[in-house]
Amino acid sequence: MRLPRSPADTAILSVAIFPLLSIAYTLDCKHIQADGIGFNLEALGGPHSVQHTADLGPSQRNTTYTIDICKALTKKKGGNKNEECPNNTRVCAVQYLVTDDGKNRNLEETYPIAGDLKESKGFGHLDPKWQRLSTLPSNDDSKKEGLVIDLHGGYKEDGGRKQNAIIEFQCDKTRSGLENLPREGEREEATLLGREHVSEKSEEPETPPADDKTPSLTFDSYGPWPKSPEQDLLRLTWKTKWACEDAKKQHDAENASHWGFFTWFILIAFLSTAAYLIFGSWLNYNRYGARGWDLLPHGDTIRDVPYLMKDWIRRVVNAIQGGGSRGGYAAV
Repeated sequence: MRLPRSPADTAILSVAIFPLLSIAYTLDCKHIQADGIGFNLEALGGPHSVQHTADLGPSQRNTTYTIDICKALTKKKGGNKNEECPNNTRVCAVQYLVTDDGKNRNLEETYPIAGDLKESKGFGHLDPKWQRLSTLPSNDDSKKEGLVIDLHGGYKEDGGRKQNAIIEFQCDKTRSGLENLPREGEREEATLLGREHVSEKSEEPETPPADDKTPSLTFDSYGPWPKSPEQDLLRLTWKTKWACEDAKKQHDAENASHWGFFTWFILIAFLSTAAYLIFGSWLNYNRYGARGWDLLPHGDTIRDVPYLMKDWIRRVVNAIQGGGSRGGYAAV
């Protein structure tokens, strides 16, 4: 096989291959396919955070992990740049040392765990990989319904270690996935007090099930990855009804029913108009012997519609153009 060598051929080949590379490295939360089953996690979009606290004796290490499953995390205007990860980050970690009394808090480190980090020293791709929980080799996972995503591309300068994230979306039909997420204004207080399971963004706090007060998004673990000890792995669990295998079918069925109403409305309006024109034309033909435009009911009005529209458009244009000026000659 002979490869193209001219600049034009190279450009054409790049245009053809680029969409395939984009599909391989991007994450679309609306159209997820895992083992032939479709999922839609759009409802979980937006930055959400969970916090883990490690007791160090005289102080605590509070690490806040923020994730957006639908798009890259955005930087806040006027925010502290030291507390923000590079552009195109999907999972970000911000680490503080906090005294036991909560009065002193010092930023220790900020590092991306997953994303298309073209601007960072540890260049990497997100390279998302979806799997159904029931197809995983673990016996415990085989009994669960849901899906798991493996995210890459993160880099921690302290030690030069690559970062990965695995988020397990478990099917829970009693949860939307946004339960027990405090309002944005409560995040600072929660960080100082060392609370766990904090969400950075939530429009309105959801009502959790009466028998379960835990957040839908929880921290599992963070540390060296057993499969690759030179890398660190973050594990999160997210319970939501959108991870159920029949959730997307129900969502699509609801949308189809709504679209069906408008389809029937347009169809009935079209058939009614057609029936009126056909019946009116038949009546004019048999009663008055009409031909051509005279066949149509109110044929003169229908025939004048294009001219009426043209005249109306001309009036609007003249009103806009002549509103600020005065034409013609002045009286003497």
